[in-house]
Amino acid sequence: MSDTKTPMVKADRRLSASGDANGAARTVHIRTYGCQMNVYDSERMIDLLRPLGYRPVDDAATADLVILNTCHIREKAAEKLYSDLGRLCETKSEKVGGMTIAVAGCVAQAEGELVRKRSDVVDIIVGPQAYHRLPELIAKAARQKGDALDTTFAVEEKFDAIAGSRRAGGVSDFVTVQEGCDKFCAFCVVPYTRGAEVSRSAAAILEEIRLLADRGVREVTLLGQNVNAWRGEGPGGREWGLGELCRAIAAIDGIWRIRFTTSHPRDMDDGLIAALAEEAKLMPYLHLPVQAGSDKVLAAMNRRHTAADYLQLIEKIRTARADIALSGDFIVGFPGETDEDFEQTLALARAVGYASAFSFKYSRRPGTPAAALPKQVSDSEKDRRLEALQSLLKAQRDAFCDSLVGKTLPILFERPGRRAGQLIGRTPYLQSLHACAPASMIGSIAPARVSGVTPNALAGEVVGRAARGLPAVFKAEDAEAPRE
Repeated sequence: MSDTKTPMVKADRRLSASGDANGAARTVHIRTYGCQMNVYDSERMIDLLRPLGYRPVDDAATADLVILNTCHIREKAAEKLYSDLGRLCETKSEKVGGMTIAVAGCVAQAEGELVRKRSDVVDIIVGPQAYHRLPELIAKAARQKGDALDTTFAVEEKFDAIAGSRRAGGVSDFVTVQEGCDKFCAFCVVPYTRGAEVSRSAAAILEEIRLLADRGVREVTLLGQNVNAWRGEGPGGREWGLGELCRAIAAIDGIWRIRFTTSHPRDMDDGLIAALAEEAKLMPYLHLPVQAGSDKVLAAMNRRHTAADYLQLIEKIRTARADIALSGDFIVGFPGETDEDFEQTLALARAVGYASAFSFKYSRRPGTPAAALPKQVSDSEKDRRLEALQSLLKAQRDAFCDSLVGKTLPILFERPGRRAGQLIGRTPYLQSLHACAPASMIGSIAPARVSGVTPNALAGEVVGRAARGLPAVFKAEDAEAPRE
């Protein structure tokens, strides 16, 4: 890791409420790294900046304001920030009228002072729980260099601020319902960068989703670092869990599909499982990370569940909802992981039979308990294990997709495809499906027969009339999702 600073380039221009110092419209480019929560946060930043006269642009070189919304989960993601800042230094120096650069997100939270030391090109540093204060920070940066930093944990204030600026993003959209984490897994920085678990109020969530439904959103994905840890107050002061919240969302006119991510096995309670079983608008797709299949490694990770606990939970969920498709997360090469431990991870993956899953090499993150553990696994061994696990998971994903060929599934069409006359939609299992269909079908659900599998999507043909709703006929032909 280099400590070389990028040269400082000053751009001292005061901002008016509707643009720059001369009142001209201004532009913003946001580069997003990492998770879906960051994608959501970036969209909310745009919403907050529109009243200041900013419009989004795709090219950073043409932007008056560039925001790098960062991820700190793995070292590679953090280093990408410094690489991008180096390139932006020259861009900023050549930009007529100047450029303001902001570093947002989890790297800003975890190492904001280091960012300032390594790159004088940065004007604003703002953590993930303080980005609602961006307008103030932009004005502050225009007045003086170096003081526009905010990494406070003001998550509840942020929830209130973003609610009033919300815009719809299309047929499908994200809604944050929970942030932070109290689990303190030994490898993870989230409790330190996002803070403790905080649930947004049920009333605010439902109001936002009603607004989205009025603006044409038909599918919502509820976001949280531990989304199924959400707790709120329902009618009469009764405590709600995520299951009750999903039922209330399902009652909103215009919302046809509901998803949620990411869940922790320890928070997968009976109320949520019952909602999955009984509520047709809850899609039969569940992302439930496990990280490892060895009890020894799970204990070292501080996951506080065993492999058997996880497998029993999977069986309970499948008993409740036979058509559920499962996704997961894995980490290979955690300190102390042996070949035998890794074989147990492969065995767990085989036992579950994932429709899709994500796997990563362990990344040593400063300040986490795992960073100080002995018996760090070599990079070459991590590479070997990752290749073996990804090969298995790809085979499972391919088998799942192949099993859908010939079946008719309800597809929510979201947008035009690359080819003329083609639309892209999503199956209940979250896969993209391409089919020839008129643009008038966007925002509708239609039955499509899966005709083939491409590397990143399914191919299909529409075989029935589109409906602007969720008729019972639009269910998968088989009651049970395919398994390996």
